[in-house]
Amino acid sequence: MSNVSLVGARLAEPGTEFVYQGPSSACEGCPYRSQCLNLTEGKRYKVTEVRENTQILDCAVHDTGVRAVEVEPASIPANVPSKSAYSGSKAKLAGPCPHSECPSHPLCEPLGADFEDEYQIQDVVGDPPHDYCKLDRDLTQVELAPEE
Repeated sequence: MSNVSLVGARLAEPGTEFVYQGPSSACEGCPYRSQCLNLTEGKRYKVTEVRENTQILDCAVHDTGVRAVEVEPASIPANVPSKSAYSGSKAKLAGPCPHSECPSHPLCEPLGADFEDEYQIQDVVGDPPHDYCKLDRDLTQVELAPEE
């Protein structure tokens, strides 16, 4: 199900994904506050449509202003333990990783997902982008289904 929200004009392109970070102190007193702050903090979204014939509105947070768009929850690319990596099954992330230089780090600690939560696997992608895991984890790259 899509929501109408306001996002920074630079993000207002179909297909753009972002993690909603919640209100900023600069949002205090903004007349568009209720249209902008209507998403769930920490969740990943995808812009599905830019509302036509809408103007760019001034914004204290986004230097180029904000535009009206339709967004929907987005799937989360992630690495999960291989033993639970089956399409349709539930999985948790393997846990934090201190190796930020690893090409898999953004998948091991994906934005929009929490280590404590369990997610349904929407699709199995395959081998992760790293050659070997420095924590000796056996991981598979998947797409986690968006939360409803």
